[in-house]
This record gives sequence, C-alpha cells and structure tokens, in this order.
Amino acid sequence: MSSKNRSMPSLHSDKAAEDFIATADLARYDLSGFKPMRFEIEPKAAALNMRLPAALLDAVKAKAKAKGIPYTRYVRMLLETDVAQMR
Repeated sequence: MSSKNRSMPSLHSDKAAEDFIATADLARYDLSGFKPMRFEIEPKAAALNMRLPAALLDAVKAKAKAKGIPYTRYVRMLLETDVAQMR
C-alpha cells in the first residue's frame, strides 16, 4: 500500500475518533472522499411558511437529497447564501 492510499478505519465512538486523531499521521491517509461539513449552532427561533408549486418543491427536495441533506436545511442554505452575497 502506498503512503497516501490507506483508507480511514471505522470509528464507532467519539472517544475512538479522538484517540485516532491524536495518534495518526493523517498525511498517510486518502482523504479525497471527505466532504466539508457545516454545523448549525445558532438556534432557530423563527419559522417560515411558504406555498410553492409542487414541481418546484419536488425539484428542491431532489437537489437536497442529492446533497444528502434535509430539504429544509437546503432551503435555509440557499437563503443564507443569497443574503450573504447582498452584504
């Protein structure tokens, strides 16, 4: 196995992940399959109720599913991105 082709081990607990990170040389592992992850920390205190054409909602749900996230989070990400561009 070459030095960059090691696959990541399965880590079944936070403790196992912490121990692995503390001792492993991550430069020896292939991390190309990893995707950035966004953590939602800010509490949600307001709600939005929208009526959309069924075709649009189906398209939004399909895009969200392709990204592997709930469609409500996908809509929130679109709104956040658009608002951030305006600033």
